[in-house]
Amino acid sequence: MLIRTAEQDIKYVLFTEEQIASRVSELAKELCARLEGKRPLMICVLRGASFFFADLCRKMTMDLDMDFIAVSSYGSGATSSGAVRLLKDTRYDVEGRDLVLVEDIIDSGLTIQYLKRLYAARNPASITTVSFLDKDTGKPGKPGVDLCGYTIANEFVVGYGLDYADHYRNLPYIGVIKPECYQ
Repeated sequence: MLIRTAEQDIKYVLFTEEQIASRVSELAKELCARLEGKRPLMICVLRGASFFFADLCRKMTMDLDMDFIAVSSYGSGATSSGAVRLLKDTRYDVEGRDLVLVEDIIDSGLTIQYLKRLYAARNPASITTVSFLDKDTGKPGKPGVDLCGYTIANEFVVGYGLDYADHYRNLPYIGVIKPECYQ
């Protein structure tokens, strides 16, 4: 069996480690300014957002709580199934809390829309949504986020937590994967 390296599967690097670190720092400053005087509950949408979440929380200069949730909408495919399921919920009571939902990428917008509805029904003080990437899918009415690292073209990206069938997640950069790797 021939083992391929990730670099063989990457069409090109979209964001370097340095670009990622710089943008995460900027987003952390923006979040701290928005939430000044509050103690937010930072909620990481596993697994893709884990790298971004850890970096973002480390850069924030305020007291905060951290938790993790798991949802499923992709399975092992390259496109969303359209059905979002909550697999692991937060361990905190969110009523009256200032929530920050942290996502890796907004593709169809279904997951973030589902999560905002789910947590809004639990009466938090506020919900702020943050995603490192927002994919320009050209679909009208796609739900957005409050803060976004970068808007990208409608290409399949991996690295910095983003994966394809559980591969490439550990790349320190974000790259566009060659179509033949997932088609």
